[in-house]
Amino acid sequence: MSRRAWRVVLAALLTCGVVGAAAWLVFFSPVLGVRHVAVSGNVMVTDEEVRRAAAVRELTPMATVDLEAVRRAVAGLRRVESATVERAWPDTLKVRVAERRPVAVVPWGGAAAVVDRHAVVIETKGSAPFGLPALQVPRFAAGDPATMAALKVAGGLPEDLTRMIRTVSATSAADVSLRLGDGRTIMWGGAERTRDKARIALTLLERPAQRYDVSSPDVVTIK
Repeated sequence: MSRRAWRVVLAALLTCGVVGAAAWLVFFSPVLGVRHVAVSGNVMVTDEEVRRAAAVRELTPMATVDLEAVRRAVAGLRRVESATVERAWPDTLKVRVAERRPVAVVPWGGAAAVVDRHAVVIETKGSAPFGLPALQVPRFAAGDPATMAALKVAGGLPEDLTRMIRTVSATSAADVSLRLGDGRTIMWGGAERTRDKARIALTLLERPAQRYDVSSPDVVTIK
């Protein structure tokens, strides 16, 4: 073999060696392994709960972490609505969670279940917590039209109005109503245009009446 041929072979071997070393460093070596799992967005869920759900062993090579599997595991926590996971080289996984927001309370086997806008039970308590309206529907269930409409309304109300509400009722998706702590009633109708209805309702509540109908926000009535 000529000297030129030997140089070509040697260069090829060196290149393969560099590529192999880089692959080992990235995919098999702990040098670029996970040393930190940084959690953000959480209030009720602790960092440790998120890390346990993620179940990523320390020094696992960053490149081999299945981000989608970690995301699904964290999103499986009862209080978590969604999660995102990303790599922050050289040694950190960033996990950001969006927690479920309680919007109403429903009776639950002699206790009170705190539920979110998707009808997911976040937690159960011995008695209804202050500040959340009671949900009154014929059949509480995820996917039930009356349930979902009432929860969508409850979850879309501004804080000023939420503080006044004691119950959110519905017998169908089109006849949601709100009962205030002082006994007054707001006929809400369907869950559409909640922002407009809330703005109008807050204005109407300044006028004395027992029943306010904002189901058609363009033509409202009070009695």
